[in-house]
Amino acid sequence: MIKEKMQNALNNHVNAELYSAYIYLSMSAYFESINLRGFAHWMKVQAKEEVGHAMRIYNHLIERGGRVILSAIETPQDEWKSSLEAFKAAYEHEVKITGMINELVELSKTEKDNAAYYMLQWFVNEQVEEEQQTDEIAQKLRMIKESANGLLMLDKHLGKRKEE
Repeated sequence: MIKEKMQNALNNHVNAELYSAYIYLSMSAYFESINLRGFAHWMKVQAKEEVGHAMRIYNHLIERGGRVILSAIETPQDEWKSSLEAFKAAYEHEVKITGMINELVELSKTEKDNAAYYMLQWFVNEQVEEEQQTDEIAQKLRMIKESANGLLMLDKHLGKRKEE
């Protein structure tokens, strides 16, 4: 049986992961509105991945005899100055999520909840990838600057992202 403090913290993180999906869907809609369909596709895949993250924690709570309590999801931003600004925001969001995961890991240690600790290790590793991917794209956008050709080439590349 999972302790209430850990259960509450994990429920809060389910909400954070679903909010992440909302942010990425909002970014996808933004990219659709400026005809960057590859960027939009990349963000849609990312949104689905975030829902998968939420479900991983959801299932962990259920398996441990816990109660899942869903709360309202905040309305995400829906406009960015540029593709670079959107990816900088995505990277900053992933850094924030990494911090939240680290806090959950520390709580699992304090609560002596080894099951949560080991489940969270998957997220620790996943966040390395999440930060790396969004930062890499932001760096490429910085290199491209105002190059329409560069932006279209990156758009084509991002459109090839496969769902996991």
